[in-house]
Amino acid sequence: MPYVDIYSKDDHASIYYTTNTEYDCVGGFDPEKPTILMLHPTVLDSSWCSEQFSDPRLETNFNIIAFDMRVCGKSTCRANGRHDSWVEAADIAMCCQILRLPPCHIFACEILSVNCALRLAILFPDISLSLTLVNAPPPTEMRWVFNGYDEVVQNWCYSEDLESIEHIGMELTRFLVGADCDPDLRDDLIQYWEVHTPPYRRTRTVEMLNVVLNRTPLKLHMLKEVNQPVLIIHGERNEVCPTNYAEKLAADLVNAEGGAILYMVRGAYLFPLLECGAGLLNVVPGTASITNQVFSKFVSRLPKQRSDLGTSLVSREERMTAALARLAQLTGDSTIASRDPLCPMSFSCLASDVIQAQSDSIALYRKGECEAFNPCGPDGRAIRRLASSVPASPSPFSITFSLQYLTFSDTRKQHWFTGERDGISYAGSSFSKNVKQDAEPYERALPLPLGEPVTGDLAQQGRVRRATISPSSVDKHVIKGSMAKVVNSNAPNGFQRLLK
Repeated sequence: MPYVDIYSKDDHASIYYTTNTEYDCVGGFDPEKPTILMLHPTVLDSSWCSEQFSDPRLETNFNIIAFDMRVCGKSTCRANGRHDSWVEAADIAMCCQILRLPPCHIFACEILSVNCALRLAILFPDISLSLTLVNAPPPTEMRWVFNGYDEVVQNWCYSEDLESIEHIGMELTRFLVGADCDPDLRDDLIQYWEVHTPPYRRTRTVEMLNVVLNRTPLKLHMLKEVNQPVLIIHGERNEVCPTNYAEKLAADLVNAEGGAILYMVRGAYLFPLLECGAGLLNVVPGTASITNQVFSKFVSRLPKQRSDLGTSLVSREERMTAALARLAQLTGDSTIASRDPLCPMSFSCLASDVIQAQSDSIALYRKGECEAFNPCGPDGRAIRRLASSVPASPSPFSITFSLQYLTFSDTRKQHWFTGERDGISYAGSSFSKNVKQDAEPYERALPLPLGEPVTGDLAQQGRVRRATISPSSVDKHVIKGSMAKVVNSNAPNGFQRLLK
């Protein structure tokens, strides 16, 4: 498989990449076509850019390469508390230099990638021809999103059964896609997380969460360094990344060539029954087509750039040294310029207390990691398979394992009661088609809370909380043990208090 190894005295990372060439290598790039560099959505990997790789408007007219971040997908690295978005940008820049890539049009999706792309354009302007940012995030997470991500990841990392995993995965899809996530897409997302980010690999999940939640906002003078053409594609109904922050980012990019362009995806008008203008615009089929069309038209209007692979006149060490000096000037920290230029961790801009907190949380979550719950079967696949895997005529032997062929969405509809429009579940309620359809719009109508981005003090409280979490402090969604014992020990006292 194609990997780029980045190693130094203090760090090692093996970055996976994929291309749209026949043999999945950059040597097959057509020099007559411009090159697109794609950065995948948060908590996913480059395989979730398939809607772009399979779109003829992009696949036939451009060379495409997509990287997995160092703690995502097939990439591997040594866990490190200094990891932040500046390190991610240094990783991508070193990969581009090692692979001798030409200047590329950057296509970045969601929080993790957008922050990386902006820093890449600031420190390495010669690498990026243009920037396309899909769902621009606020400077720091909204307060309710910050607490929600924190709770979701902690419960995921210490889950002990399949039902808990799926419950948490359902909550996470609401953050990423919106309240009205297509059931098939929800099943695919949960299956992906079960296979690629299970609890027994939780240090990767925690390290990625640290990068997202502990990020420091880019200052205005840093954003002024972005001088490439910029396109921001934003979902109108994205409550995790409100539209006013996308508008502010477009206004702050004052030196973007021709001015930053903001394009709103108004899903309510295009698909009245679905809340399409929300998250994962490059993944949801309806909005992915819109996103690809807008992106392809934007790039096509720019001057065409050849994609000749060649050796730079400046060595990698000299190029990274210049980037460190530029970063030291932007941050006002002269010590950054004296760091090892061939180590991506040298680009970290985290304060010492944040580095210590991240290191402590990684060390804490590593304890008992090997013995943590594995939601996959012996073959490494998710136990609940997709509906397409269900055999047309199951044999008597396969009936014993029929639960393996249920999707997560199917299991939610097999309970002995169902939720009605008023939010209350009634035992013995009809499981008719109309009842199922009535319950879902009610859930979609529930608004997500509003709020402001977290402050430094709240972020520090979150870091302290993540560094002291334990399995006993995580909410359990499944009651284990004898039901008779639970009822006998809890029910009588509760009823007596109610009767009094």
